[in-house]
Formats: sequence, C-alpha cells, structure tokens
Amino acid sequence: MTEEEALDVVKDAVRGIVPDADFTRIAPDDRFRDALELDSLDFLTLVEDLVNRTGCRIDEDDYPRLTTLAGAAALLAERAP
Repeated sequence: MTEEEALDVVKDAVRGIVPDADFTRIAPDDRFRDALELDSLDFLTLVEDLVNRTGCRIDEDDYPRLTTLAGAAALLAERAP
C-alpha cells in the first residue's frame, strides 16, 4: 500500500465518523482529530476501522502517529500486508 492509498483509507474511515469532513481545510500535518472535533470514542472507532480495513496492527503506542493525516497514512503504508 502506498502512502497515497493509505491516505484515502484514512479519509474514508474518518468520513464514516464525520460524513461531512472537509479535508480541503486540513493540511497533511494538521491535527485532524482537533479540526474535526473527534472525541475519544470517535478516535477508538477510527482505529478499529483502520485495523479492519487494512489488517494492520495498531497499538496504543502508535496513537500519536494517528493525529495527522500524513502520520496515519505513513503508519498504514509501513504496516500494510
């Protein structure tokens, strides 16, 4: 999986939680969780969805990398089977 493909997966997963998410106003290094007002439960739902979509293992230690679109895409691209 490329980082571009991983970014699409992340955006699709976020849209499952925030259907009207506007990614045109969120830069790759912006903290999208803050910008989209995701609470803790939303974030855990996102993590679970990313695991299910990609088959990647995501541990709690990885959560800091999931705060930006670029970080999340890089993590998934590294770990995708």
